[in-house]
Amino acid sequence: MRLSRYFLPVLKENPAEAQIVSHRLMLRAGMIKQASAGIYSWLPMGFKVLRKLENIVHEEQARAGHMAMLMPTIQSADLWRESGRYDAYGAEMLRIKDRHDRDMLFTPTAEELITDIFRAHVGSYKDLPLTMYQIQWKFRDEVRPRFGVMRGREFFMKDGYNFDLTKEDALHAYNRHLVSYLRTYERMGLQAIPMRADSGPIGGDDTHEFLVLADTGESEVFYDSAVTDIRLGERDIDYNDKDQCRAVMEEFTALYARTDETHNELKFNEIPEERRRSARGIEVGQIFYFGTKYSEPLGATVQGPDGKPVPVHMGSHGIGVSRLVGAIIEASHDEKGIIWPEGVTPYHAGIVNLKQGDAEADAACESLYNALQALGLEALYDDRNERAGGKFATMDLIGLPWRITVGPRGLKNGVVELTSRRSGESEELPPEQAVEKIAKIYAGHRVSGL
Repeated sequence: MRLSRYFLPVLKENPAEAQIVSHRLMLRAGMIKQASAGIYSWLPMGFKVLRKLENIVHEEQARAGHMAMLMPTIQSADLWRESGRYDAYGAEMLRIKDRHDRDMLFTPTAEELITDIFRAHVGSYKDLPLTMYQIQWKFRDEVRPRFGVMRGREFFMKDGYNFDLTKEDALHAYNRHLVSYLRTYERMGLQAIPMRADSGPIGGDDTHEFLVLADTGESEVFYDSAVTDIRLGERDIDYNDKDQCRAVMEEFTALYARTDETHNELKFNEIPEERRRSARGIEVGQIFYFGTKYSEPLGATVQGPDGKPVPVHMGSHGIGVSRLVGAIIEASHDEKGIIWPEGVTPYHAGIVNLKQGDAEADAACESLYNALQALGLEALYDDRNERAGGKFATMDLIGLPWRITVGPRGLKNGVVELTSRRSGESEELPPEQAVEKIAKIYAGHRVSGL
């Protein structure tokens, strides 16, 4: 992709309406544009990052044995009345009527709809366990949408639902989701800590939120600092192994880590004082086990081994995909702009031509661009006829992890400059070695498509 032909409406000044770093940088980097309060258009750069995150979620869900599907954004109110949640959900639900005066709603979540699908097609315990999920736009009519995509009204979300015969099986699904979420966030360059949380309008007894520590987080959290030392890494996890999944869950939840709704001062004070921490956190996902809360009122039963009907045990599991874009920026930026982790960057490297129109510089940039493309790596080539300072400022703002700078002076010595966005360190290398080094860096990161 050449920057001269790319739609990237960057802003030099900080927008007055942006209160937090991620909102400010997403607007300045030309990633989003507000359409109305809490609702945004995703411009090419922002949409590219959103798709990268979506692909990682899909890959890790498939790895855990979960099946993707897609449900409608508009639901009938009848199902929600059947479950008892239509009136209980509150003003965040956008209630609408169609032309036939039927009550409808814009999906805030889909427990009722997936349960209706299940009860229509699954009748035997032999068809269990079953876990399906979707990644789809949702709408919650926040009274005060703010912080850009972090607390918008329309948002892009992964919501998954498990159906199991017994509580034991359903808790295995809970643990399986916890493991897959840990791997998902780590691939995105994030540490998301599972914390005991409140179930809210979803309901249920067991729930953990995944929170990324950040000063701008909406939740107050309390935790044992030792929890930040735990990583899943590249462990080989068998998602069918109940004991292995349970062991990971226990490892990551044994230490104290809670949101303010479930904070217990007595238990917190049992932690050694030097390890007690309170901070702010950004919620990027949540998992729930709620047993038969939906299956009983909606009649989602299967024939058990004894031939008698049994209501299935359920859970739901969400990841805020669009919110993750903001969370990553909150966790990874500096005064110059965004710093994308390698696992989610929209482009793997930027190429800056210091003298556009110079035959040798132009040819070297084209060669670098083609060499990276041939290795399956995407480069953003700044071929604009702009001053060098402006080009560097744009690259720093949009935050690509690696920049290759090409100029006549370096080419005379057979080198280009390779710069790390995170450290700011540069080194001069022959062009082919710069490409090789970038390829080696990304060999350690599973590269998602788009």
